[in-house]
Amino acid sequence: MTIVTVLDIIREAFMTMIIVAGPTLIIALVVGLLISILQATTQLQEQTLSFVPKILAVVVSLIVFGNFMLNALIGLTQKIFEMIAAL
Repeated sequence: MTIVTVLDIIREAFMTMIIVAGPTLIIALVVGLLISILQATTQLQEQTLSFVPKILAVVVSLIVFGNFMLNALIGLTQKIFEMIAAL
């Protein structure tokens, strides 16, 4: 196994992490921003008001994107196992 192969595996692992975590993080960011704007305009400074909607949005995004995330992780795992078998 050469250094180029190892670097390719690491690059693909990082890209898979970004692809898997990206949708959930973006949704949490957007919901947090919307709640912050709502709090700023209404001057409500309740901490649970920003926490609960973000948790619900993350849970919904995991339900919606869960199949896609699992398939991306399975694809990476299969590729790594095939590379191990080829050694």
